[in-house]
Amino acid sequence: MGLLLIIVLFVAFLLGIPICFSLGIVSLIGIIIVQDYPLAVMAQKMFSGIDSYTLIAVPLFIFAGDLMSKGGLSKRLIQFANVLVGHVHSGIAMVAIVACMLFAAVTGSAIAASAAIGGMLIPQMIKEGYGKSFSASLIATGGSIGPIIPPSIPLLIYGTLVNVSIAKCFIGGIIPGIIMGIALMIYSYFIGKRRGYKGSRAKVASIIEIISNAKSAALAISMPVIIIGGIMAGVFTPTEAGAIAVLFSFIVGKFIYRELKWSDIPKVLKTSGLTTGIIMFVVCNARLFMWFLTIQQIPQQLAQILVTTIHNKFVFLALMNIILLFAGTFIDTISNIVIFVPLFLPIVQMFGIDLIHFGVIVAVNLTIGMCTPPLGVCIFTTASIAKIPVSDMFKDLFPQIFILIIVLAIITYIPSSVLFLANLAR
Repeated sequence: MGLLLIIVLFVAFLLGIPICFSLGIVSLIGIIIVQDYPLAVMAQKMFSGIDSYTLIAVPLFIFAGDLMSKGGLSKRLIQFANVLVGHVHSGIAMVAIVACMLFAAVTGSAIAASAAIGGMLIPQMIKEGYGKSFSASLIATGGSIGPIIPPSIPLLIYGTLVNVSIAKCFIGGIIPGIIMGIALMIYSYFIGKRRGYKGSRAKVASIIEIISNAKSAALAISMPVIIIGGIMAGVFTPTEAGAIAVLFSFIVGKFIYRELKWSDIPKVLKTSGLTTGIIMFVVCNARLFMWFLTIQQIPQQLAQILVTTIHNKFVFLALMNIILLFAGTFIDTISNIVIFVPLFLPIVQMFGIDLIHFGVIVAVNLTIGMCTPPLGVCIFTTASIAKIPVSDMFKDLFPQIFILIIVLAIITYIPSSVLFLANLAR
């Protein structure tokens, strides 16, 4: 019964039914067929699925990210990145990657990073002679770093579902996110030398200029430092960190940068509310679906099948990566986490894989999916900014995706890349 309903679920996905509704409809069908539970259990399980103190951090971080975007954060981050790396080959591309990494440390959103940084830099890159395909592809893959570097909404959802330390999940994403950024910067450098992409600056910035821009961007950069440092030191929880981020974002954007207007607040609230509503509706339906899978013992059955056919942990990790990379291309990140994590969790525990390591592997897989055809949302975002068909991006996009997959392999098979810093968190 459970396996049949999983097939029905994926058929619903292919038919274009939204993920959240597909999860709810399939769960309803299962409950009706089983007939062991009253329909009221649906409402109970959906409510209990989001009745979590930890999940309060989701709307808080989303709201904080939107406030910082309106408050002038992206502009200052780009200016600071420009004085750091703007003088090298593919200088603007380097600036884009560094800006995506810094922006990720505030919003934790791939789409937000792709849209905000892409909107400012893609037109400039094209004007300076960079190919449209290269520019749009690089911002899409650079934006995928967003959900890895903390604060990370996917890792927050994962930590809540699996009941592991969210602080350690956050910290575990730092090194992988940095490796992803460095790998894309190295690729951009060599492509720039071959194609003659010049830097955005004629010469290296002076110490005085670097200090001046660092001062301008200091408050923007300090927010993730305060949040991550506070979580690592045990000063506040991730949920409390979300509240601090909102307060900090509002004060900086409104009273210090003075770019956040009172008239912007209702728009930001509406945008944040819609995003939060979508995420929470997916989570509550996914929790209902997880409950039904559990009572039908589907995760245990799948675990038994895989364990009897796969006897090597490393082979299992490779298979899991392939499945998640594929699923990430047509199912959104949050839905993937709540669907696949419960299925893989028993097997992960059987092989003794660290749950923090597992969570970061899942997050990296799914964020790569966000910039991978056919339905990677980041590539559609940047393609619309560059005003080119998505198919025109493939020649530059696929080499960048290949680089990210190499980074994924490093993260997968070198657990210390995730756990070294994570184990330092309280």
